[in-house]
Amino acid sequence: MKVNFYATLRPIVGAKSIDMSLPDGATVAGLIETIVTRYPPLRPELLDETGQLWPHVHVMVNGRDAHYLAQGLATVVQPTDTISVFPAVGGG
Repeated sequence: MKVNFYATLRPIVGAKSIDMSLPDGATVAGLIETIVTRYPPLRPELLDETGQLWPHVHVMVNGRDAHYLAQGLATVVQPTDTISVFPAVGGG
């Protein structure tokens, strides 16, 4: 599946997007754990000290925020899905 990164996350990953392969039945939460395992500097950017996704981080599955999907972070992702990861964004 294609995983896109935005804003401050791109320099950490070193790319705008990456391709990832996950086992069948993998969830959004499992994907996030795989991402922070592959890119350890992303862990504090995406997860709090208890390992939960920061509320200001948005993980989109095919353009829909995982927080608002029926299964939330337990939503099963498919190899054809496009995932987008957005950090907190400020502006004025």
